[in-house]
Amino acid sequence: MDAYVALRGAIITGALQPNERLVEDQLAQSLGVGRAAVRNALIRLEQERLIEHERNRGARVRLVSVDEALEILEARRALEALTAGRAAEQVTKAEARTLRGALADMHALLDKGDLIAASDANAAFHRQIVEIARNETVKRLLHSLNSQMVRFQYRTILVPKRAGRSYEEHSAIVEAVCAGDARGAERAMRRHLTNVEAALRQAGPTP
Repeated sequence: MDAYVALRGAIITGALQPNERLVEDQLAQSLGVGRAAVRNALIRLEQERLIEHERNRGARVRLVSVDEALEILEARRALEALTAGRAAEQVTKAEARTLRGALADMHALLDKGDLIAASDANAAFHRQIVEIARNETVKRLLHSLNSQMVRFQYRTILVPKRAGRSYEEHSAIVEAVCAGDARGAERAMRRHLTNVEAALRQAGPTP
């Protein structure tokens, strides 16, 4: 088992919670790997700012504050506007159909009232835009930023009336991308993530 992949996945999915202690011996035993593999994994995760080391206390899962999450959203807004514009320039007919299908799936989940699944579909939708843009550098940067945002992923869609507005914003992004309208796609993505930021502020601090 790849210790880095396993630990990163546990942090991103919430199996390892913010501020949870990471003890090398325990992790090595649970993962069935050596302590050296765990130590190397923790070094990589610290570089990604997913964990932090405290002197004489070892490693723990890093807690991302609301203020930091808002800073991350600001960076995402710039990067994802870029990818939306690039996606509009690059999109193929097949990718446009897939993108519209993803939007339809999101709509169906919202109609069912399954907001958590719709939030997951939302995240997948944004990853799809990045894939269409074909910019590996931006893809890596967003991968790192989004990993730190996981605990906030489900909060904004629970803000009253946010789900419907979010769908309308995603629809505008899809229409611009599929029409090859790079500037329109950039504007639609910026508007969407600005509203996500406002929703996160409205949701307030994490309990």
